[in-house]
Order: sequence, then structure tokens, then C-alpha cells
Amino acid sequence: MLVASDTAYLVEEDDAEGARRLHAALAAETPAGVVELVAGARTVLVRFRRGAGRGLRELLETIPGRDPGAAAGSAVVALTVVYDGEDLAAVADLLGASPDALATRHAAAEWRVAFAGFAPGFAYLVSDDPLFDVPRRASPRTRVPAGSVALAGPYSGVYPRDSPGGWQLIGRTDAALWDPDREPAALLAPGASVRFLPARDVLAASAPDPGRTPRPGSARVVDMPGERRVAPAVVVVEPGLQLLVEDAGRAGRAAMGVSPSGAADRTALHDANVAVGNDPGEAALELLLGGAVLRFRASGAAAIAGAPVEARLVRGDDVHPLGAGRPFAVADGDELRIGHAERGLRAYIAIRGGLALAPVLGSLATDLLGGIGPRELGGRGLRAGDVLPLRGPSAARRLVEPWAAPARTLPAPGEVAELRVVLGPRADRFARGSLRRLLADAWTVTPRSDRTGVRLEGAHPLVRTVESELPSEGVAAGAVQVPSDGQPVLFLADHPVTGGYPVVAAVVDDDLDLAGQLPPGALVRFRLV
Repeated sequence: MLVASDTAYLVEEDDAEGARRLHAALAAETPAGVVELVAGARTVLVRFRRGAGRGLRELLETIPGRDPGAAAGSAVVALTVVYDGEDLAAVADLLGASPDALATRHAAAEWRVAFAGFAPGFAYLVSDDPLFDVPRRASPRTRVPAGSVALAGPYSGVYPRDSPGGWQLIGRTDAALWDPDREPAALLAPGASVRFLPARDVLAASAPDPGRTPRPGSARVVDMPGERRVAPAVVVVEPGLQLLVEDAGRAGRAAMGVSPSGAADRTALHDANVAVGNDPGEAALELLLGGAVLRFRASGAAAIAGAPVEARLVRGDDVHPLGAGRPFAVADGDELRIGHAERGLRAYIAIRGGLALAPVLGSLATDLLGGIGPRELGGRGLRAGDVLPLRGPSAARRLVEPWAAPARTLPAPGEVAELRVVLGPRADRFARGSLRRLLADAWTVTPRSDRTGVRLEGAHPLVRTVESELPSEGVAAGAVQVPSDGQPVLFLADHPVTGGYPVVAAVVDDDLDLAGQLPPGALVRFRLV
């Protein structure tokens, strides 16, 4: 058993079947303190609440359920496939078979869901046929259509939605692999058996069934002529660089390939909500670097926390400067204008009572990587003209008090931020000199960073002593993953639930909010704890 972070263990098994049995046993009787289980190719990541680690470690080392018959999956899912993929002929040639023979063996094999990852609803399937061991494409496609049936390594899988991908495409299905309106949302769950049924005729292309697959929606509300809209709402006049709806996230969905997501700076979300009397995890607006303009269509209260921004409330000809972390009253017609953040990266705007939007999988958090968010938005960010209905001040749980969020010093470009880390589960794959460099060097935050991860660049790339890639395994927020170029990536809220690059270290949970506030050009130093 390996330490994956200060709030996660990575339990290794001998093979995929052992990992599946362990995951099933833990899922059937989840130990106290465990918040999420992430099955991998030969591992199970166990995320736990702070303080539960020591007792949990002792339990995991002795847990029963690894016998061959433990918690075997019983569900069988049949998928009708048209075997006409762009890579079918090339893969067949690579494996020494004809395209028809390859399709026949793929359909005849017994496939089982080993684990989920990459995207919501994407399942890694393993089979009893040794033929299927296929290298990924040398150059990934920028767009793979939803429903594509593909091969990579020993796995087969079906893309649940349009996305980039490097797997070899051999066919397509019209099955809805992912549907948040369905229970469960993912068609394929770990342990389930899958049968591929060859279609006799090429299926006619058809539009997705709106009753099964939600289409990206819009939060736009159109005022009818001559009718005054009186329901409380906030209008996005200018969204700035990026404006998202975020709350405390949707933990516990990793088995479906769903990242926890949520606010990149949980402390700032808490502070903004508490200032207006909301529950700390209530949905608010996460603004990247500033530059947004919001117009209110009701009286109420709001607050801004996180990255310090110059904010003004414009009421007619009057302009009122606003203090950070303090509640302020708003009236119908007021405009909130937010300037650029000179320190930090993300500001949070909470509105008393919260947003009256429909959650997906129990949360309003926007996961841009997974394409999940409030039902009205379909997983996208906010745009100019969007109108967000408000629940109204009466929905708040507490009174607004003259309270200010505690002061925080966030880094500016060129300044150094220190992040505490524990060594990750795969630190043994790196040269000792590289581990010293990881802790001694200053790493620059690059502009390619986003909510998935902070991409770092240093003068001395980390050198692996083991060049082979890992079988996919669970990763937690804060994981410092190292791709083949040796430049680390620090995973944030929207990270994929599994990955194949080695994790050299992990930022401790208490420092993740600071990691979410690192602007491009800031420097990071890691300190081992």
C-alpha cells in the first residue's frame, strides 16, 4: 500500500481481477472515513477524510474480499456496433487478421468493465481474448465522435461524447453511455459484463434522442414585450476571461469517471458565502482574473472573496467602491463591475440565497473537462446575455452580519508560493537527483494552466529511472504528475480520475486552495512534509 496524498492511499493488487475484487469489496462495505474509491488497472485509490488515515491503513492491510468469488459483477450490457471504424483495417493488419475476422473476435470476446476514467461514462473494458493488445495512435485525434468503439493496449472502450483521443477506432454504437437524467448516469459500471453485437446493416446517422442525451442548454431568459420580469436574477453583461458556476463539488462519483470538480479555491467560496449568510458550499460564480460585469434584477446582498480585485457597484450616476470579503447590498438595476486581479487568479461572487439552477449529480459545479454543470448550461461557462435566476434572500440560512473574510496573501506573477507536499506513490520511478531538484528548484506556472491542472516548467526536467508508462491508476487532486517531457503538472479540481503518468508527489489538502490561485508567471517551491 502506497501513500498517494495526505488524504489518499493507493492499494496495489497483482492484476486487474484483484483490483476489481478489492474495489467491489470496499464498495459493498465502505470503511468509516472513506469518501471515494477509484479503481485502476491494478490498483484502488482510497480517498479519506483528514484524521482517518492511520486506522484506515491498518484496516486496508487486512481487509477480506480478495478471494476469487468476491463481489463478482452480475450486470450484462449489450451494445450494438457497426464495425466500420477509421482504424479497423490498420489494426486488423497490425494483429494479422482481416477486418471481418477482427470484428468477429471483438464481438465474440467476453468483455468486463475493469474501471472508469478519462471522461464521465468512459469505461476501460478487458477481455478473455489475448489478441487485443493494440498500441495507441502515434498522433491523437482532436475530435473522436461520441459512440466510437475503440482499442488501446489491452482495453476496449466507447467514447461517451465528442472529445480528443488517441485510441484506435474500429466501430460505432448509438448507445447513450452517459446520461445525467438516468439512474445510474453511466451505462457501464465497474464489474459489469459487456457484449458487443455486430449490426447487420450500417445504422443511419440520426440526431441524439433529446429524451436520453441532454443537449447543451442555455440560461438565457427572454423578456416578453410589455412584460416586466420581476423574478430575482443576475444578468451576465460581460463574463470576463472565464466565468463559471461552482460549488463544493460532487465527490463520490469516481466510479462513473466523474471528477469531484467544484471551486478551485474552497476557502474563497466559503468566505464569500458566509459573508452573505449562505451555507459555505452554496454555488457561487468563479471569475478568472476579473473583467466581469453583472447586472442585478432584484434587491439583495452579495460579496466577493478570493483574488483581490477592484470592484465597484454602479447605481445610476453613483459609483460605490467595494471592499473584499464584505457583504454589500444590491438593488434592482445595479451593476457590479469587477476589475483585473493583480494578485492570485480567481475571485468568487456569492449572492444571498444562491442560484436557482438545476443540479446534475447533486451539484451545480461546472466541470469543463467532463462537460458537466448546471442543467441549464450543459457544462459550459457563462456568456454575455446569460440570465441566472436567483433563489432570493429568503433562501439564505443565516443573517448577513458585518463580517469580513480573514486576510490572505496570494501570489502575483514573479513571486514565489510555497506548497507543502508528500512524496507520491511513484517517487521510486525517478532519479534521486531529480527528487532533490523537485524540492530545490523554483517551478514557473505556465499560461497553459487551467482548472484541470497547473502546468509547471523548470530548468531541470525530472528524469525517470523507469521509462515505461504505468497502467492507468487513480489520482487525487494535488497529485504532481510527470509526463514524458519531465515538466510536472499539478492536478486541480477538474482533474481526470485516472492517469497513466507517474505521480512523484502530492500537495497536501490544506495547500490546494493556494494552488488554485497561482497566476501564470508565479513561481512554485515544493516543501516536503
